[in-house]
Amino acid sequence: MRLQLDAVASESLSGTVFFEIGAQTWGKDSKNGGALGADGNDVVKLKNAYIDWMVPQTDLKVRMGIQGVALPSMTTGSNVFNDDVAGVVASYQFNENVGLTALWARPFNDNFEGWYKDGYDKGYEANYMDNVDAFALLLPLSFDGMKVTPWGMMAAIGPNAFAKQKYDKDDNPDGRNYFDVAGTSNKYPAAGMFPVGGARHKDGSLDNKKLNSYGTAWWAGLTGEVTMWDPFRIAWDFNYGSVQYDDSRLNRQGWLASLLFEYKMDWGIPGLYGWYGSGDDSNPANGSERMPSLSVNNNNNGFSNFAFNGNPYIAREGQLGYSMSGTWGIGARVKDVSFVEDLKHTLRVNYIGGTNSPSMAKKYLSSGTTSGRYFTGNGYYDGPNAGGLGEDPLYMTTSDSALEIGLTNTYQMYENFTVMLDAAYLATWIDHSKSVWGRSTMNGKSDQERDPWNVNLSFVYAF
Repeated sequence: MRLQLDAVASESLSGTVFFEIGAQTWGKDSKNGGALGADGNDVVKLKNAYIDWMVPQTDLKVRMGIQGVALPSMTTGSNVFNDDVAGVVASYQFNENVGLTALWARPFNDNFEGWYKDGYDKGYEANYMDNVDAFALLLPLSFDGMKVTPWGMMAAIGPNAFAKQKYDKDDNPDGRNYFDVAGTSNKYPAAGMFPVGGARHKDGSLDNKKLNSYGTAWWAGLTGEVTMWDPFRIAWDFNYGSVQYDDSRLNRQGWLASLLFEYKMDWGIPGLYGWYGSGDDSNPANGSERMPSLSVNNNNNGFSNFAFNGNPYIAREGQLGYSMSGTWGIGARVKDVSFVEDLKHTLRVNYIGGTNSPSMAKKYLSSGTTSGRYFTGNGYYDGPNAGGLGEDPLYMTTSDSALEIGLTNTYQMYENFTVMLDAAYLATWIDHSKSVWGRSTMNGKSDQERDPWNVNLSFVYAF
């Protein structure tokens, strides 16, 4: 449950507190609050807390605090950044055609616990240079029948921003690692800001350097839509991003483009679309060639709500990837089909492929490798769903593919009450030939693919 409280003093000043309660699994232990006796003590969370105000005698609007921030997209939702974050956003509308938005956000700070050093306790240099600061400019342009938004974002990354000190059972230092990225959205930067396996030599072995590199990341994009031929609509996104560290083997850079054609009819909106993202080459020593992403936790992907992050309610999603980097795909959908009042359906079919080199699988990421095997921190990488550093839920090469079929049904039972039934199936084809993955224990026991599917029923009361 989400509860938003607004304190409105005037059109120029207001404050908002947004609480999130759950998610609770019925029957789960006392902290969750779903077990016998209820009274969970770990389920009420602060999602947003911010103030909105306007500079007197101007049209400059400012929002300060923990808020939802999303970079522009006209097709899939942002594959770079879309999450709740502490920051300041200022926007100004020059005229009906030109606006400008500037923002500063601090997603990470004061999370490094320090490390062991002779003569010091375990908290040596705790909270030292562990911040990430992001700055962005957006220029929304709106004309008759067309909207275009060029944008850019830069992030400065401290050397301890993505690290924590660990200790083993004997209280001995266990070194810094990447898997303790802070925050409830930590899995997204862990997957999106590094190459697979971190810094590696060409043979796949670790370069034995601690995670203590300064980094600089930047992204630029151009998104837009054309509606001048209504009911025909064309929309596109193009994004390029790069993150560079002192240790160049950690670098990651690449691009992602998407295109959508839609035609609005009385009974629904049929559409065709596609996307392509650059993928890794066969050399891990030069970093990654996939586009980096900071976090896409809040993204509702317009092309897919099961294979990628796209479901607007609590449900399984992101089965192939959090973002769409390292993949390509084509799809068709019929959106908002309605033959009965207040009942709408959306049907989508996507064919998805990978753009990463098969050599990454053959040499480094499958159980058939030897000295080059990557280590995740909990065990060796073994197959495309190892889930290690720099990996989305399924790492797809050019020899791997998947087919997604999804149906979303929404019924507006009352003005404030919606019932949604969502069903999706994802057929996967992973290449187990010796030239790609070979034999790997994807499920811990065998190399069999088990196609994911989901049926989700949601009841949403909004007031």
